[in-house]
Amino acid sequence: MKKTRLVLLGIMLAGVVQVAHMQTTITVDTRKPGSTIQPTMYGIFFEDINYGADGGLYAEMIKNRSFEFPQHLMGWNSFGDVKIHNDGPFDRNPHYARLTWPGHDHKHTGLDNEGFFGVTVKQGETYRFSVWARVAALISGKESIRIELVGADNEVITRQNLIIDSKDWKKYQLELKPGRTDAKARLRIFLTSKGSLDLEHISLFPTETWKNRENGLRKDLAQALYDLNPGVFRFPGGCIVEGTDLHTRYDWKKSVGPVENRPLNENRWQYTFPHRFFPDYYQSYGMGFYEFFELSEDLGAEPLPIVSVGLACQFQNGCCEAHVPVGELSDYIQDALDLIEFANGDVSTTWGKVRAEMGHPAPFNLKFLGIGNEQWGPEYPERLEPFMKAIRAKYPEIQIIGSSGPGSEGKDFEFLWPEMKRLKVDLVDEHFYRPESWFLAQGARYDNYDRKGPKVFAGEYACHPRNRKNNFESALMEAAFMTGLERNADIVHMATYAPLFAHVEGWQWRPDLIWFDNMKSVRSINYYVQQLYGHYPGTHVLKTLSGKTPLTGQDGLFASSALDKDKNQLILKIANTADKVNEVNYVFNRLKAAERDAKCIQLTSPDLDWENTLEEPNKVIPVEKAMKVDSNTLKLELPAKSFTVVIINL
Repeated sequence: MKKTRLVLLGIMLAGVVQVAHMQTTITVDTRKPGSTIQPTMYGIFFEDINYGADGGLYAEMIKNRSFEFPQHLMGWNSFGDVKIHNDGPFDRNPHYARLTWPGHDHKHTGLDNEGFFGVTVKQGETYRFSVWARVAALISGKESIRIELVGADNEVITRQNLIIDSKDWKKYQLELKPGRTDAKARLRIFLTSKGSLDLEHISLFPTETWKNRENGLRKDLAQALYDLNPGVFRFPGGCIVEGTDLHTRYDWKKSVGPVENRPLNENRWQYTFPHRFFPDYYQSYGMGFYEFFELSEDLGAEPLPIVSVGLACQFQNGCCEAHVPVGELSDYIQDALDLIEFANGDVSTTWGKVRAEMGHPAPFNLKFLGIGNEQWGPEYPERLEPFMKAIRAKYPEIQIIGSSGPGSEGKDFEFLWPEMKRLKVDLVDEHFYRPESWFLAQGARYDNYDRKGPKVFAGEYACHPRNRKNNFESALMEAAFMTGLERNADIVHMATYAPLFAHVEGWQWRPDLIWFDNMKSVRSINYYVQQLYGHYPGTHVLKTLSGKTPLTGQDGLFASSALDKDKNQLILKIANTADKVNEVNYVFNRLKAAERDAKCIQLTSPDLDWENTLEEPNKVIPVEKAMKVDSNTLKLELPAKSFTVVIINL
């Protein structure tokens, strides 16, 4: 009984804390717009980690579609007479499967593919099956196969027959229409004739992809990116740019051209964490640099590709043996120059022609290029320098992004920033995965940065709570921190949360912005913070003070304000990280008193550890309400542990 009374007393005291109020006056100077907020300020960072590409955003449903995995039938079950050959029609994907009649009517030959955590099909949707095939036997004119979608219960969901009618390699395709939904189906192929045929690049896509492209992206995941309203899109990743070794670095030239001839690449996230080990995790390059540029265009975001500087991942290698000597970087530098030509070159140029042949004669208007990921030590600037000289000489308009290393402070960080200034990079990429306490302490991080040096790109960041969940508290910490990015828009030009995607059955790293399985996806609470900043960035910073100082954590408050000249709006952002309600009185200097339409958007949660899940995707989402502002002041009641955005039409 005594213990019960103590618990009740604790609850009552907690309630008292929640209703206790603080009061703060904030002054916003509305007639003196400050620094320009770059259109690239809030964006997205993509890396093929957590099955973000193959098995995720890239809508291909067949694993190891060209039999190029080191174990050539990984992802497949074969039955009957199936042999793998390596003299196929595509020089960079030479392997294919030969299916031969087993010599008995009651035996069968064929293949069965497990997909990425299942081949998920939905009733009412259609799926495009395609295959490159040929008749293998010299005396036969035609062969046939039966393509089936088979449910987890081993019952056939739908089937179609396909005639292979040529001794030359040829692409065949048909549509499958499942009569029921199954999250763990399989694709099964039977040889139904008494000869022999060859199959290569066996593929299955939903017919409804993003923009309905044949080699397309998964609609719900691409839509989630679009809904962020990103200003910049960084790709193809961080550590995979470097590779565990140089052979496995991301080579953009292998990711363009006909999709069936893009070679397989090992994914370093296959083996980085043995406790989250996925030996079948490879990169098909099906979603390559052309698709990345195309997606940037779809999103209205500036493309920001990152290329290798000739250093393999320094976390996984020693100082020298895995790296390109400084005097032997010419091929890597040429790759960077050719990438700019691929993106921006006229169709008469070598790489501009490749882009045009892929379906995009107009340039992609590339403006930014990152050289290296999060390298450190003297070996990085000494390799970066020849890249910069070559790019500045041929493409002086391209803004070059360098690195400050893997940390937000410390020896490597302190060494690299002066080096980036010496080399005169345009932006410096800072990375910080830190706990809640770090984010709370960093509200004024950029207030005293050198305004004459390079600008800042916060290229990878996320709050990492102890449980590594995408919980409300982590999202609130990020919202608070981002007010400091906005207040310092003269020095901070870009920011991208990382990582972007995670498959619930195949993740290696968390937290992540968007979680998904094969059927559906969920936008984390952190996602909604990024979305609020992305949709209401403003065009110019407004001076926002409590007394004579900006709000960088005093009494738990972090605040910034912006003017949107294009929309004629005043935008207020304020995070209350305290355990108490705060009554805020905004005073808008030099703003004429008048009744104005406005709206208030708040993100709150009764529990700091709550998170959105596939089962409860809307557990914590922003709540919007209309309001009126009838003077040059505004009183707001900020709930304890909350993030608020107010948009006032001027």
